[in-house]
Amino acid sequence: MIDIDLAAQIAELRSTFADILSVIGVERLEKEIADLNEQAAAPNLWDDPESAQKVTSALSHRQSELSRVTAIGRRLDDLEVLIEMANEAQDEESAQEAKEELLAIQKVIGDLEVQTLLDGEYDDRAAVVTIRSGAGGDDATDFAEMLMRMYLRWAEKHKYPVKVMDTSYAEGAGIKSATFEIDAPYAFGTLSVEAGTHRLARISPFGGADKRQTSFAAVEVIPVMEEAQQVEIPEGDIRVDVFRSSGPGGQSVNTTDSAVRLTHIPTGIVVSMQNEKSQIQNRAAAMRVLQTRLLLLKREQEAAKKKELAGTITASWGDQMRSYFLYGQQLVKDLRTGYEVGNPATVFDGELDGFIAAGIRWRKQSHDD
Repeated sequence: MIDIDLAAQIAELRSTFADILSVIGVERLEKEIADLNEQAAAPNLWDDPESAQKVTSALSHRQSELSRVTAIGRRLDDLEVLIEMANEAQDEESAQEAKEELLAIQKVIGDLEVQTLLDGEYDDRAAVVTIRSGAGGDDATDFAEMLMRMYLRWAEKHKYPVKVMDTSYAEGAGIKSATFEIDAPYAFGTLSVEAGTHRLARISPFGGADKRQTSFAAVEVIPVMEEAQQVEIPEGDIRVDVFRSSGPGGQSVNTTDSAVRLTHIPTGIVVSMQNEKSQIQNRAAAMRVLQTRLLLLKREQEAAKKKELAGTITASWGDQMRSYFLYGQQLVKDLRTGYEVGNPATVFDGELDGFIAAGIRWRKQSHDD
């Protein structure tokens, strides 16, 4: 006899979901959507394309967030109906479907609960991710490309739009660096816990000797900023270089000098863009990223000064944050949270949610302490 009783689990999920809704503020979200819809309906909206893009992007993000929580509410209601039908019809197949749906909803609500921990000033923004190869020669540049693919696959699994802004290919294998934007609500808050130094240990496929090789890559994550929050940069502080876009192995893929490299002379910060169609577009994109990095640098310096005055100087939490072992034990381990996965292939294929959730909870607890 089939008698599914998941009432306690569903009641617990509904309680957690109610807490999440109170944090998100559904009424506030609906009001923001109504205001943005009104702005988007203005007949002169596209007279200013840049402003129009901000309005439509903000509207899309908030509609997506509302749609997500609404769908969860419907799934909880449908699950209770499915359980009732399975019990009445004594249907084993429906009973199994109900159990699987319960697990799926638990994961979705768990993911959403993690998002409610993202309450930083810029956590709700889209993200610009930059990956740079470090020490380790061809292994390091190959590792950098593996990390880039990992994050792009993660975004693809979540159906997040991605725009590759710049890729600097190595002469041998892999990439020297890459910059890409993930345009999704809370992309910055979510991925900011991925910032830091990543370490790969494996038997090198590039050397003749069968020896273990350790290589490094750095991951930087910054929020996409609005124009009003960007810093003014004197023209004399910037050196502008133009060059042709390149492909793998240094191959030129553009017959015009459309790629742009901006160097901020006082700080030495360098930003390159080559994936837009024109030099003007590449320069504008590079300037936005440079301004954001300078703003964040200023905030970091101010925070460091406060810590110094308080006598609590600590190293950046992002450094040496994760190790990937592709020999012997086959393991990926986060050095901050202790979270680990024994199948590196799935991690490199974009299965990062466990690491990200553990990182967000760890960061929240560290800040609260």
